[in-house]
Amino acid sequence: MAARYQVSGSTSAAISTSVESGIRAGTLVPGDALPAVRALAGELGVSPATVAKAYQDLRHRGLVATAGRHGTRVRPRPPVATRRAALAPPPRPGTRDLSAGHPDRRLLPPLGPHLAALAAEFGSPTGYADAAVLPELAAVARERLTADGVPAAELTVTGGALDGIERLLAAHLRPGDAVAVEDPGWANLLDLVAALGLRTVGVPVDDDGPSVAGVRAALAAGVRALVVTSRAQNPTGAAVSAERAAALRTLLAGRADLLLIEDDHAAELARVPLHPLAGATPAWAFVRSVSKPYGPDLRLAVLAGDEATVARVAGRARVGAGWVSTVLQRLVLSLWRDPATAKLVRRAADGYDRRRDGLVAALAARGVVAHGRTGINVWVPVPDETVAVTALRDAGWSVAPGSLYRIAAAPAIRLTVSSLDEPDLPALADAVARATHPVQGRAPY
Repeated sequence: MAARYQVSGSTSAAISTSVESGIRAGTLVPGDALPAVRALAGELGVSPATVAKAYQDLRHRGLVATAGRHGTRVRPRPPVATRRAALAPPPRPGTRDLSAGHPDRRLLPPLGPHLAALAAEFGSPTGYADAAVLPELAAVARERLTADGVPAAELTVTGGALDGIERLLAAHLRPGDAVAVEDPGWANLLDLVAALGLRTVGVPVDDDGPSVAGVRAALAAGVRALVVTSRAQNPTGAAVSAERAAALRTLLAGRADLLLIEDDHAAELARVPLHPLAGATPAWAFVRSVSKPYGPDLRLAVLAGDEATVARVAGRARVGAGWVSTVLQRLVLSLWRDPATAKLVRRAADGYDRRRDGLVAALAARGVVAHGRTGINVWVPVPDETVAVTALRDAGWSVAPGSLYRIAAAPAIRLTVSSLDEPDLPALADAVARATHPVQGRAPY
């Protein structure tokens, strides 16, 4: 914990508020350790039970995490607005930033022409009574999902993939329930689960998706939901194979106590076949975002599922945000219908594949094992994340430490290829090889 910040309070609520204030002010930053329970109790003159209750409240709200001998620390992305806390140290000036995980802006389709065409077509403004899922958008979405083997009779839209997942978890689960998530997995999802007061149960991932043994163990642990990334898994690039999907469908068949959520965030950018699990359980949802292929500012995802699950998501939206802007829906529909845009998305997918596959091959040629079957990220197991991140930073490359994405998985670093050009790959592979000890064989994540 930062030496300049002193936790205060004589009740559990006051102690919790003091820590939250420190996080908002930025004097407690992600990764900072809080005092041990007994040590803080002695400093404040309160009972250890009072401090323990405060820490428990902070954990339930996703502000801190307890990691065994590492103590209680501020989470990487606590769900409160901060004045100057950051997820990770900013890239050093002059380094190439491979840590962000964003798509390449150079490969995103232009929105201006579509917005101009929509402006010319608009008639009377939409009223509250008319705001819903546009039938035209729903029809095209059903066609696209059905072509990939996803049942889409019941469908709604949400404000992006994470918004859809949040609504699903909030509608089905209660604080304290356990959620099975991929390990390593999407950092935003890990933080969301914590912010909802839910417990994470990590499921190991390999190149073919969540392991069957890991899912079986999570089910035995009593998880109420399972979140699976269909393709372009962040951070490992895994994609659920046909064989893995068949095994998981058999394992999950008829589990009425489980909500199955599939996240296909890469959508058209993933150039491998989709092998969905949709329908394996009575309660299920398949979420497909448009942000990666068409632009991060397009906060829209299509959500298909069983009738009850879709009704719950749509119902919660009506009593909250209400609906996803019909202007945004019309823009997405225009992009979907445009052959020129489809060509640009295919070009982007090909470009990402060349960069990612090229980097994995270049690392292999230098004796470094790396994973990246699909998507825009490459996952490199390393003996020590701090050493590897620091060495690469000194060599001019900023990468993300694997600790942001791991629960119990082995150390690694994540490299995002979207800002790279193919001529960059040999120099980057050389730098990674120098910064890491080569890992022999196929190591588990």
